[in-house]
Amino acid sequence: MAIPSKIVSESSDPAINQPRRRVIAVMPAYNAADTLERTVADIPKHCVDDILLVDDASQDNTVEVAHQLGLTVIEHAENRGYGANQKTCYRYALQHGADYIVMIHPDYQYDSRVIPAALQVLELGICDVVLGSRIRTRREALDGGMPRYKYLANRMLTAAENFALGQNVADFHSGFRVYRRQVLETIPFDQNSDDFVFDTQLLVQAVHFEFKLGDIPVPVRYFEEASSINFKRSMKYGRQTLWTLVQYWANVLGCEVPLFQNTSVTDNAVKTSPHPDPVSGER
Repeated sequence: MAIPSKIVSESSDPAINQPRRRVIAVMPAYNAADTLERTVADIPKHCVDDILLVDDASQDNTVEVAHQLGLTVIEHAENRGYGANQKTCYRYALQHGADYIVMIHPDYQYDSRVIPAALQVLELGICDVVLGSRIRTRREALDGGMPRYKYLANRMLTAAENFALGQNVADFHSGFRVYRRQVLETIPFDQNSDDFVFDTQLLVQAVHFEFKLGDIPVPVRYFEEASSINFKRSMKYGRQTLWTLVQYWANVLGCEVPLFQNTSVTDNAVKTSPHPDPVSGER
């Protein structure tokens, strides 16, 4: 009796039929030596092709630990700021052929095991930017260790941003983000601040250029090393966030604001450290 041959048909799911995309994870780092190894260990290796750490003149041995872990490392000779660090991250990712760019803080606050879920949202074409929401419920956020003043500030700022931008994002201020390449190619992020407000500016620019924002819940951990922005800096960040919304509406009403002018991303050269041997750490 003949055994019927197996019929193999092409899947109707476009995400399955597409060739695998190149994914680069980037980490803007400053004094992250104590948490870097744990952060990297949680990243699912099957879904990331390269991990870049940009060190912003750390005072500890962040660079040494990164080399020991086999990461690609770029070192800033002087501290340029959180926003400037991300600019270096994104230039590298674009120059090295990333289709999707994962930005995650190396402070072990965000659970990077959700990266595959965020990537799938992009693969399916549902969104262009995926944020990791730390605030599924108020009780969960506060019981998890989120400082009350940060929770209240986050809720007020996120509400203002959603109202001003016509969005429905749960957490505009997350340090876990995944971008489609076209987003970073389009947005003139070199015009942005070198400070913490860079994150807000990037999302407001994404809305201006009509990219779709979305989010997924991400478990978080709060401890001393997990956040580098204090109360005073948080207040400054809040004022800068509100000013960015004013600039957005000024541009909508006809004023030319550099943040929203579509200029090509500068192809600035970046110097990468030689890749260390992942076992011995030798270069």
